[in-house]
Amino acid sequence: MQVLKLLAPLSLLFSLSLSANEKSASLDTYISDLKQEQFKYDYEKNEAESSKLRDSWIAPLQLNYSYSRSKPFDTELTNEKAAIRMDQPIFQSGGIIYGIKFANASRLYADYSIDVAKRKMIKETVAILMQIKQTVLKIQAQKLQIKNSEINLQQKKEQYLNGQLDSGFLDNAIIQRNIVIQALYDIETAKERLITSFENLSDLDYEKVSIPHLEYISQKEFIAHNIVLKQSAAEVAKNDYYTNVTIAKYLPKISLTAGYNWSQSEQQFDANVTFVNDLAYYDYGVSASMPLDINTFVDIEVSRVEYLKSRVIQEDKKRELKALFKQVLHNIENFDKKIALSNENRDIYTKLLNETKELFLAGYKTQYDVDILENSLNIQKIDSKVYEIDKQLELLTLYEMYVNSGE
Repeated sequence: MQVLKLLAPLSLLFSLSLSANEKSASLDTYISDLKQEQFKYDYEKNEAESSKLRDSWIAPLQLNYSYSRSKPFDTELTNEKAAIRMDQPIFQSGGIIYGIKFANASRLYADYSIDVAKRKMIKETVAILMQIKQTVLKIQAQKLQIKNSEINLQQKKEQYLNGQLDSGFLDNAIIQRNIVIQALYDIETAKERLITSFENLSDLDYEKVSIPHLEYISQKEFIAHNIVLKQSAAEVAKNDYYTNVTIAKYLPKISLTAGYNWSQSEQQFDANVTFVNDLAYYDYGVSASMPLDINTFVDIEVSRVEYLKSRVIQEDKKRELKALFKQVLHNIENFDKKIALSNENRDIYTKLLNETKELFLAGYKTQYDVDILENSLNIQKIDSKVYEIDKQLELLTLYEMYVNSGE
C-alpha cells in the first residue's frame, strides 16, 4: 500500500506542467518593487541599445561652420564657411541586412539574459521563503524534542533518587537535553538570517504570505520551454549573423555622397572700399570602396569559430539540463520515500499512543509515557510537512528555467 502511495505522485510527473497555481500565478510579486523597477530599466536600456545598433548603418549628416577674422597690415579679412555632407552606404554586400538581423538577435539575447537574472532572483526569494516556513516547522519539532528530553530527564532523576540508576544515566540525560536546546537556538539563529535575506529581496511579510505550490513537469516540456536554452539559441543566432556582418565588412561597399557648401569672404581696405565674395554650390555622386586587409581571413575565422563554439555550448547545456532534471526527479523520489516512512512511523505511533492511553487508564503506564508518544507522533507529522517543502524546493530549481506562453 505504501508503494502505491509513493508512486502515485510520481506518475503525475509526466502529465502535469510546472507553474504556480492560480492563487500565485505570477511569482514576480515575491520580489520587491525596487527590484522589479531595476529590471524594468534593464529592459528599457536594452531596447535603446538595440535600436542604436539596428540603425547604426545610417550615416550621420556632417554639419560644419567656421568663422574667422583677421587684420594683416591695414586690410581686415572676414571669412565664413558652412557645409552639410552626407556619405550614406546603400549597399554593403548584405552587410546592412545582416547588421539589422544581428541587432535584433542581440536584443533578444540581452532580453533573455535579463530574464535569466530575474528568474534567478525570484527563485532565490521564493526558496528563502520556503526555508523560513521550514524553520518554523523545525522549531515546532525541536520544541517537542526538548519536551521529550525533559520528560526523559525527569524520569532518570526519579529513578536515580530511587536508587534504580547510577549517576551516569542521569548525566547523559542532562547532556541530551542540553544538545536539543542548543539545536533549537541554532535553528532560531538560522531563521533570523533567512528573514533578513528575504526582507532584502521582497516587500512581503514572511509571516502572512504563503509559499506557492509548484506542480510537476515532464522532461520534454522542461527542455522545450527552457529559458536557458532559449538564451543559448539566441546567442547562436546572434553569432551567426555577426559572422555574416564580418564577411560583408571586407566586401565591396557602395555609398551615396551629397553635399552643400557655402562660403563668404569679406575684405575691407578702408571705410569706403569693401570686397565681398560669395560662393554656394552642391555636389552629389556615388562612391565604391573595398578594404584590403591582411587580417581579413583571420577576422572572419574568429567570428566563425565563435559561432561554432556557441552551437556546441547549446548542445552541452541541453545535456546538462537533462542531467539536472533527472537529479531533481531522483531527489523528489527520495523525499517521497521519507514522507512514506514518516507516515509509517505516524501510524505506528498512533497505534502505540492509543494502547498506552488504555494502559495508563489501567494504571500500567505513566503520564510520561503518554506525553512522549504524543510528542513523537506530532514530530512525525511535522517531518512530513518539512519533506513536502523540500520537494517544492527541488521543483523550484526547474521553475527557475521554465517558461511558457501562459506565464
